Amino acid sequence: MTRAELVALIRRKRSLLCVGLDTEEHLVPEHFRAESHPVRAFNEAIVEVTHPYTVAYKLNLAFYEALGDQGWLDLEATIGVIRSKGDHFIIADAKRGDIGNTARKYAEAFFDRLDVDAITLSPYMGRDSITPFLGRTGKWAIVLGVTSNAGAEDVQFIRTEDGRPLYETVMRRTASWGRADDLMFVVGATRPKVLAELRASLPDHFLLVPGVGAQGGDLAAVIRAGLTADGGLLINSSRGILYAGSGQDAIPAARSAAQALQAQMAQAIAGVLV
Repeated sequence: MTRAELVALIRRKRSLLCVGLDTEEHLVPEHFRAESHPVRAFNEAIVEVTHPYTVAYKLNLAFYEALGDQGWLDLEATIGVIRSKGDHFIIADAKRGDIGNTARKYAEAFFDRLDVDAITLSPYMGRDSITPFLGRTGKWAIVLGVTSNAGAEDVQFIRTEDGRPLYETVMRRTASWGRADDLMFVVGATRPKVLAELRASLPDHFLLVPGVGAQGGDLAAVIRAGLTADGGLLINSSRGILYAGSGQDAIPAARSAAQALQAQMAQAIAGVLV
């Protein structure tokens, strides 16, 4: 999906919502666990009720890789279901970070085989861990910038010689390797002040913002800090939607949670998107 297509989708749906499909079989309702492919069946039901409200889906690879061969088949099937529901930006949340032919093979696996729109990457091996994913029309590298977890303080907030936190130096340098239409950054929702500062230094790049909902990120604060005239944000909610309800109420509750987030987004972006 190109930048123009993504922006048009955001404007059409009046949404910045990304639904994270971090599905764990033991957490899905019992009636799904009776299916031959429980994760696949649950994901299909979630996509069916959330797709009118979302512009993106993010599949965390760990939850599928942990299931072995079956997990990869569930991943492929889920992507197929999402594609069948019209235009959506599909993210492989893989957090890969390697160089040379290994990076090239990761790009082939996710962009050519799975045909996702974007992959999350770690930039800490440098330029040659990112550039193999750039320059493909409609494909994106989403680079880890600053994350919500407590351990982020261990490395990302180290001060460099010019007094800036390491994450800012890394993001500024990484931005120079690509363009605003094939490279975006991850910025955690629990750090709205940091998000606002980064938006000022990276005004044109999209930001993937996880952490709204179960992790405590404030939706209104994220939108105030990061919204641009093109939208500029993909705001992810995973557990807050997937597990909004239980039992027979699980899927209706997921619909309601997604719809409520989209309604808040639509109100916040009214008059800003041009």
